[in-house]
Formats: sequence, C-alpha cells, structure tokens
Amino acid sequence: MIEPHPQPDWWPTSWQTRPALQQPKYSDSQALARAVDELSLLPPLVTSWEVNELKRQIADASAGRRFLLQGGDCAERIEDCTPSSITSKLKILLQMSLVLIHGAKKPVTRVGRFAGQYAKPRSDDQETKNGVTLPSYRGDLINRPAFTLADREPDPQLLLRGYERAALTLNFLRALVRGGFADLHHPEYWDLSFAQNSPMAGEYHRIADTIGESLRFMENVLGVHREEIQWVDFFTCHEALHLHYEQAQTHQAPHNKGWFNLSTHFPWIGMRTAQPDGAHVEYFRGIRNPIGIKIGPKADLDTVKRVIDIVHPDNEPGRLTLIHRLGHQQIEAVLPKLLEAVHSTGRKVLWICDPMHGNTHVTGNGYKTRRFEDILSELEQAFDLHTANGSMLGGVHFEMTGEDVTECIGGARGLTELDLARGYRSEVDPRLNYEQALEMALSIARKMRR
Repeated sequence: MIEPHPQPDWWPTSWQTRPALQQPKYSDSQALARAVDELSLLPPLVTSWEVNELKRQIADASAGRRFLLQGGDCAERIEDCTPSSITSKLKILLQMSLVLIHGAKKPVTRVGRFAGQYAKPRSDDQETKNGVTLPSYRGDLINRPAFTLADREPDPQLLLRGYERAALTLNFLRALVRGGFADLHHPEYWDLSFAQNSPMAGEYHRIADTIGESLRFMENVLGVHREEIQWVDFFTCHEALHLHYEQAQTHQAPHNKGWFNLSTHFPWIGMRTAQPDGAHVEYFRGIRNPIGIKIGPKADLDTVKRVIDIVHPDNEPGRLTLIHRLGHQQIEAVLPKLLEAVHSTGRKVLWICDPMHGNTHVTGNGYKTRRFEDILSELEQAFDLHTANGSMLGGVHFEMTGEDVTECIGGARGLTELDLARGYRSEVDPRLNYEQALEMALSIARKMRR
C-alpha cells in the first residue's frame, strides 16, 4: 500500500486558519472550548484497523472487484436512538446489499449513514416564520428543530450528546451483527408485500429465493461452513461538517502511522464546503481515512481538480471517493465532462452516484420530496454513461430509512403528494422508505445483470 508523505504543516486544528463555512455561531466560546476538550478525551468510536480495512475494500471497488452501498438517514435525530429505529436501518442496509450482490456478482461493502450523521448544511443561516426570524436548524449536533429562540440557539453540550448517541448506536449495531441478526440465511424475513403492486413482483420473489439457494449451495457443495458467512461487516459514515466535533475525535493511532478521524470510518465533504482554500479541505488533507467528496452539476472542473490535488496527492488506493449528485435531467450533459476532467489528473478514484439530492423539489402544499422514477432514472443513466466513457460506477448512495415513512413519491405502491402528510418525519430531506429502498435495490440489480 502506498504510504502518504508526512505533512508537517498539518495539525487537527490547522483548519482554524482557513475560512470555515457552514459552522454554527456559538454565543459562549468558552463553553464550546470546554465541550471540545471533554470530547477529545473520550474513547474513539471506531478503530484505525477498521478504517484501513474500509480503505482496502474501497480500493477493491475502484478496481471493479467490489461494489459499495452507502445509505441511511438524511439527518439522524437524537430521539431516534432506539432499538427499533437502529434495527430497521441495519435490516434495510443488509437486504439491499444482498440484492446488489445478486445483481453485481461481486462482494458489496455496506457503509451506513448512522452513528454520527447529526449535522446538516443549510442554504440560509436564518429561517423566518410568521414574521419571526431565528437561526436555521442545523441538526441535533448543533441545535434543535423546534421554532423557538432557546431551541435554535447553538448548544455546545449537543456535541457531547451526539457523541454519546453515536456510541450507543454503534454498540447496539455491533451487538446485532455478532448476535446473529445479520445472519444471511434468512431472506424469508424480507417484507415484499409492496411487490404485489409491481409488474416485477415475480422477479423480486425469485431474487429472494435465489439468494437463499446460493447460500445453501456454498455450504453443502463447496464446503463453506455456516459460521463463515453468517456475519457481515459494516462501516459508518457522515458528512464531516462540524469541524470542532471532527477535530476532537482526531487521534494518532498507536500502531498505524498518521492521524485518523475516529468518529467514523468514512467522512465526506459536502458541496457547500469543498473550497480548495477552505477549512474543510484543509482538515481532510491531513487525515488517513478514506474520504468522499460530493460533486454537483454546477461544480467548476478546475476547482474539482485542485481539490483532488490537495487531498489525494499520492494516489493512494482507496483514499478518494467522488460522489456525483447531478439530477436525472442534467447527468447526461455534465457527467462525461466530469469524468474526463478527473481522468486527466491521473488519480485513481471510486465513483459513486447519489441520485437523491439532484432530484429534490417542493410540492404545492409545501413538502420537500423526490420522485422514485427520477431517482431510478439518474442511477440507470449513471451506469450507462460511465460505461460509455470508459469508466465504472462502483457504488450508490441513498438517503433512506427502514421505516414506513411517506417522504418520497412513486414506487410500486404509487405514493402521491397526498400521501406525504401521512408519514412525513424528516426534519431536513426526504428519504426512501423501506419498500422504496428495497424496490430500488431490486431495480438496480436488474440493471447490473443486464
């Protein structure tokens, strides 16, 4: 593995010398400093060995030997740190990954947007309702969603609360996996009731049956022991937006060189904070984690190349993942130019498609939503455009939940705008529900097999 060159001019706090966008404005700087100091003394949430294993798997995905599934909540809520909520997230991530294994005919790496996805960028610093203007809700790591001055005031103690809930979430997830919840032998537990409304119902059920048959074949014919394939691994990710939080959990590992962000395995930079001279890029260039960068349809290609030069100078396998989020109407015009620009840098990257964020619109009754058909259209175009341009799509990124919410419209059940009021729970962006997420995976698997 390529060892990155040491960076003597970098420190976990060096980002503070650069312009930092999307950061909350705390009224008590001393209270913030105390919270960051306390957080820096707490145990890391993940280990450097796990981080390096994910980097190895991402390197395999960029070489075509794996596929990566990234998914979970738009913005985690502290109040949703419950057994049922955590279990449903793990369940849908596992089931989608099994379907993708069937379609891709290769291993799938699972990266969940959980145990840390508590901060969100916002278009405006303030929000106005009925003539009252307050700070925008920026996620449970920063403030609270209720529209009152006390709730919208950034609270440094929420950094500690978010860390604690992330730790509880990870602890329960690890226990579920090791306790057999993630046993791959039970696709019959899947809820495919939505499929009765789909013309692909029969194929969906055949895929579930085939997965079970494949596992039994491996055990009975190939001599693979049940315990060898009973467990699956998983990794965590979040947008590393709140830099004080990320800084506090950045450590040097005893037996691995360099600095690691040990609040998550896979941090990423969002579109709003990917400036070459900005604080987020400065922070990311010094950590050893595999990292992601979101790229939108208006991204300047020269700027993208500058950022790649900064965070990926040594072309280390598995280091950099580029997540394009272009929208189903723009991807055909934008993606080929983006692929050409990145190819010109000579750097190896993993390409992932995020078909959620470029396909958001607001309904007449004020709900932010996404159409299932638009999401699927962008994904199918992404596969075709990568192939046509000599590239390879190595992963997908979804905002989704394992619960029965109604936030995105369309899909086999034909959810409409009228259904949104029934189960709209997200405080920020709309998510695919359990049925829509599994249906999406089944549709992608058909595409990948073709």
